[in-house]
Amino acid sequence: MHVLDLSRILSGPFATMTLADLGAEVIKVEGPGQPDETRNWGPPFLDGESTYFLAVNRSKLGVTLDFKKPRGLELLHRLLARADVLIENFRPGALERLGLGYELLAARYPRLVYCSISGYGHDGPRRAEPGFDVVIQGESGVMSVTGDANGPPFKMGVSIADIVCGMYAVQGILAALYQRDTTGVGQKIDLALLDSMVSTLTYQSGIYFATGRTPVRMGNRHPSIVPYETFETADGHLNLGAGTQRQWEAFCAAAGLQDLLDDPRFATISARVAHYDVLRPKLAAALRTHSTGHWLDLLRGAGLPCGPVRTVAEALDDPQLAARGMIVELEHPRAGRIRATGSPLKLSRGAGSAPTPPPLSGQHNREVYCGILGLAAEELAALEAEGIV
Repeated sequence: MHVLDLSRILSGPFATMTLADLGAEVIKVEGPGQPDETRNWGPPFLDGESTYFLAVNRSKLGVTLDFKKPRGLELLHRLLARADVLIENFRPGALERLGLGYELLAARYPRLVYCSISGYGHDGPRRAEPGFDVVIQGESGVMSVTGDANGPPFKMGVSIADIVCGMYAVQGILAALYQRDTTGVGQKIDLALLDSMVSTLTYQSGIYFATGRTPVRMGNRHPSIVPYETFETADGHLNLGAGTQRQWEAFCAAAGLQDLLDDPRFATISARVAHYDVLRPKLAAALRTHSTGHWLDLLRGAGLPCGPVRTVAEALDDPQLAARGMIVELEHPRAGRIRATGSPLKLSRGAGSAPTPPPLSGQHNREVYCGILGLAAEELAALEAEGIV
C-alpha cells in the first residue's frame, strides 16, 4: 500500500504511523521551510528534534515539496499516480483551491482513497472553523463528565480527540481499500474531530437519550456500576472493577466483607448504585487498611480486575509491555538512540517490517524523487535551488 501523507500535527500523522506499522509505504510531505508544526513543539527536544514529532512519525519517508508552485504540483501528481491513499487535514476548501479536491483527483485517479480530517467535517454550518483537540474535548461533552464532581471540567492527559480520529481514519481507509478490491473504485472519507469525539460518549449519551438528564462529573466512579473506581490504600491508590454480581460476591469474600452480602441495599448492581453514598465509605475504609500490593495479591488471586494507579514511568517499565514489544528503540540520525511506544497491533502473520526512526525534514528527497520518480540528480539539485523541494 502506498500512502501519500499531507497531514501534520497529530490525527493524520497518528493514522499514517499506524498504516506504516501495518506495512504501508508512507511518504510524508512537508513544505520547504514550512515543516509539520510539531517539529517546533517543545520542550523537550533531543538535539533539536521535538519529542512530540518523534512520537508519531516513525517508519515514514520524509520529503519536502512546495506543491503550490507549478513544478511542485507536477511532482505531487506523479506521487499521486502511484498512491493508493491520500490523507490530509487541511481546512475544508484549502486543497480544492489548489486543484487537489476529491472530485478532481477522483476523476484523474479513480482508485484513490482520499481521507480528509478536519475539526467539524466537510459540510454543516461550522465546516470552515479550525478544530484543536482541547476545543473538541470541551465541545464534545467529554470534559463535562471528566473530573471531580465538585471541581471544574478536565481534559484528558492525552490528546484523545486527535488520537481517536486518527484511529477512525485507519478504519475508514482499510474499509475503503477493501471495497476497492471489489469495485475497483476509491472513495472519499470525511472525518471530523467533533464526530469522532462525540462517538466516545457511548453509554453517557445513552443515559441522556433514555432519561433526558444531562450526565455530570462523578470523579472516578461509574454511573451504572459499583464498585468501579479508584480507592485509596495504605500507601497509594487502587483501581477496582466489580462489574458483575459474581465479581461483587468474590470481592466481598476476598476482602472479608461478607456482611455486605447480607445487606439488601447492596444485593444487586442497581441497588448498589442507588445506595452508593452508604456503600462507598465502607469500601474505602476497608481498602485503606492495607497496602496496594496486599490488595493486588488478594484480589487478583480471587480473579478480580484491579490494578494500581501508576505514573507514566512506572507504566512504561512494565515487563508485560517489554514482552509485547510495546517499547521500541530506534536509531535517529540526529537525536541518536530513542525509545518510543510500539504498535499494539499484533498480527499472527506479522505486520510490516521493523520500525524505522522518524525522518528529518526532507531526509528522503533523493530516495523518493530520484529513486522512485526517476529524477536525475541534477534536476533534483535545481528543484532544491528553486525552493520547490
